Amino acid sequence: MNGISLTFGGDPIFDGLDLVVQPGDRVALVGRNGSGKSTLMKVMAGLVEPDQGDIVVPPGVSVGYMEQDPDMKGFSTLGDFASSGLEPGEAYKVERAGEGLKFDPNRPVETASGGERRRAALAKLMAEAPELMLLDEPTNHLDIEAIAWLEAELSATRAAYVLISHDRAFLRALTRATLWIDRGMVRRQEKGFEAFEAWRDKIWEEEDMQRHKLDRKIKAEARWAVEGISARRKRNQGRVRALQDLRQDRASMIKRQGAAAMDFASGPKSGRKVMDAKGLAKGYDGKPIVTDFSITVQRGDRVAFVGPNGVGKTTLIKMLMGEVAPDSGTVTLGTNLLPAVFDQSRAQLDPEMSLWDSLTGDPEMRVSGKADQVMVRGNPKHVVGYLKEFLFDERQVRAPVRSLSGGEKARLLLAKLMARESNLLVLDEPTNDLDVETLDLLQELLDDYDGTVLLVSHDRDFLDRVATTTVAMEGNGRAVVYAGGWSDYRAQRGADEAEKQAKSKAKAEKVKPVKAEKEGLSFTEKHRLEALPGIIERLGAEIAKLEEFLMDPELFTKEPVKFQKATDALVERHTALSDAEEEWLALEEKAEVG
Repeated sequence: MNGISLTFGGDPIFDGLDLVVQPGDRVALVGRNGSGKSTLMKVMAGLVEPDQGDIVVPPGVSVGYMEQDPDMKGFSTLGDFASSGLEPGEAYKVERAGEGLKFDPNRPVETASGGERRRAALAKLMAEAPELMLLDEPTNHLDIEAIAWLEAELSATRAAYVLISHDRAFLRALTRATLWIDRGMVRRQEKGFEAFEAWRDKIWEEEDMQRHKLDRKIKAEARWAVEGISARRKRNQGRVRALQDLRQDRASMIKRQGAAAMDFASGPKSGRKVMDAKGLAKGYDGKPIVTDFSITVQRGDRVAFVGPNGVGKTTLIKMLMGEVAPDSGTVTLGTNLLPAVFDQSRAQLDPEMSLWDSLTGDPEMRVSGKADQVMVRGNPKHVVGYLKEFLFDERQVRAPVRSLSGGEKARLLLAKLMARESNLLVLDEPTNDLDVETLDLLQELLDDYDGTVLLVSHDRDFLDRVATTTVAMEGNGRAVVYAGGWSDYRAQRGADEAEKQAKSKAKAEKVKPVKAEKEGLSFTEKHRLEALPGIIERLGAEIAKLEEFLMDPELFTKEPVKFQKATDALVERHTALSDAEEEWLALEEKAEVG
């Protein structure tokens, strides 16, 4: 990218930007919400035309972009969309990605959720395997298992990629360089995200020092101008012009965007015991959500709920809140509870409403007789002033909610949530789309919050920073309570598994088991072991079809390109089949040992 400038008719988003992405680069693209990260990525992908400048992609190099809101018109299923553009016989790549990312290729497009559509777009990109992958928040709507699969795939790829993500653990594991967008300037550091915050803080410190020195110099020159300019008018016009230049330089220093003025106001204290659940059981259509689950939540606890998408985390929270009745068991809620709920679907936001109406139209925020004010923790505030505290500018106040980015919608929902008093926060995936700085602030606010927090998140770093207790929902009704956050849970679970294996081994030395049990496998490994026979069977069928296709003696002469692609595909499938068979044998052996 050479001399790229882009304005969208207002202040420049980029001006004279030069940027090179090398083969094999693994780049984190970071910046505040609204700084232009997604716009820059769309310029890289050729979806947004810059006002000035050139973009050069060498011949033979393909660039793939994961769309946030993919256009699926003309496709009947998610699989049809994801496999479009692939050669015949390459559908297995989409199926493989679908298994890792947990989306159903047979799901009709018209009934697919936004999350399923995004997972299909990600599967399409992973299957196409371009030389440069542009990934805009790929972990949104993925559970922790799917994030781990994607992390492993990106670790193993030889392609270059540029990655936007709020997931610190994901960025730390994958990136080796960082692009930072800040007030229209793009800086690059040849270190991964691990080193970003120290680099950013150092640059900000140098800027503050430079600004302070410039302010002092302007003050001194201005004093000289006032005291003696008339006596030295002819000799010092250059110095006067230099003062004007200094003032111009100072004016051109764009002020850094501050942090959102977020604050959770704790209401009256709840009782010491917030909720007490005993022997909960719940299932739908024969599928258990929880069986015999018990937990006591005390005032001030931060309880995280983790597990695969669809395992029932939100349902369990609703049971604990008394919103969903269990099939059996009891929940006793504490006294004086004032809950506030942040829902992952953003259902509290009407996409057609303006930001102004979204706040003033909220019954809990409405100020009687004042159409331009909202009630914030018991005090009236002007709606524009309150929105500015959450980093919205006056131009956005009358815009519809649907025009906001994902991060801006999250900030608007937090503005509604933080306007009311509470002593019990229920946060269902609050971290989606938030930038790193806002995540830092949210974590600090939760640390200082005087009430109790129930949290669902797939952000491992955020879980480690916030949670004091983790409820791991592992499927088939199994939900286990662990002390600490994500890393603590993984360490304890690993110790539990090791203890189980040690007991099983000791028992096996005394009594020969009649039937080997599969307790040595993790939940993910068990799922993989069950899926592998179908994968092996499918690969075998695809190999047979390709071999039949290649039996045509005239194919090489008439269709040399098709012949080569079919030959390459056959080699790929034989390799994939061999890998799948080895994986199945290894897992089966591990299960037998368990």
